[in-house]
Amino acid sequence: MRPVEERRGATGGGGAVRDRAPGLPARVGAFVLRTLRNEGRTIFVDPVRRLLGRGPAGLLLAGVAVGGVIFFHALAQRPAGADVVRAVGGVQGDLPLWLALLRTPVSLYVPALDLPVWAGITQLFLAFALAENSLGRARTLAVAYATTLAGTLTARVMIMAGPDRWGFGLPPEAGQVLDTGPSAAVVGLFTYISVVRRAPVVFLLTGGSMVWESIAKPNLAGREHLVAVAAAIVLGLLHGRRRPAWLPDPRGLLRRTKRPKRPKRSGPAGPAGPAGSGSVAAPDSVAPAAPSAAEMPSPRADARVNMDI
Repeated sequence: MRPVEERRGATGGGGAVRDRAPGLPARVGAFVLRTLRNEGRTIFVDPVRRLLGRGPAGLLLAGVAVGGVIFFHALAQRPAGADVVRAVGGVQGDLPLWLALLRTPVSLYVPALDLPVWAGITQLFLAFALAENSLGRARTLAVAYATTLAGTLTARVMIMAGPDRWGFGLPPEAGQVLDTGPSAAVVGLFTYISVVRRAPVVFLLTGGSMVWESIAKPNLAGREHLVAVAAAIVLGLLHGRRRPAWLPDPRGLLRRTKRPKRPKRSGPAGPAGPAGSGSVAAPDSVAPAAPSAAEMPSPRADARVNMDI
């Protein structure tokens, strides 16, 4: 009874302080801080550590992307250069499919006409640098090309559907709009990294900005960015899944098949083993040695024997 009374006396006094659980704002704030700390480590700290270990080689894709955009931008400032850029990397919805697929890899480095070049270079460099040091070069190129190609092909489907199909289609005039630029690849890389690394803040910033862009400025580029986000989400969800049996492993095509080593022959085959099987011959199967010159009878000795007889 005494511990209960002491507890009542301690709680019944006016100077007693009760332990209160943290409120909802405090818990939300702690969750946000913990999430930001984890995302900062997985999205920025780990790639920077790998970059410090690899050196300048870890910025190869970022340097090539930025250099390509600057080169094509400077080339397009002249009339003759603009024709060359359009012929090499200009993609439009009314082009034949084979020609659009052929120009799509180069169109990644051709800046869009309605977007500022120098403002997008920073995002381009950051996206490729983080992706290269987080995912590797091969996967970075695959995600960048896949998201860009998804947007380009979906735009063609929208144009073919027409403007009266559930609000999804586009008018035929959209097929003459120049569809270039690395923006879809940048959006796709950020989205893919946020899905794979489980970074909800980066995902909301990337996807939310694309949704706001498509609402504020409904054009072909905004729709392609949404398609790039969707394609990156699908690729990110498939990351780490088991490869289907019917799909060949691309890494196996690069590996050289190793031929089995043949056993070395250690001597002639014995009577019980086949030829070339590497079995050691038995002592009784060895051929008798030829007699030496001292043991051979000389012809003069044979002649004396005949004369004596």
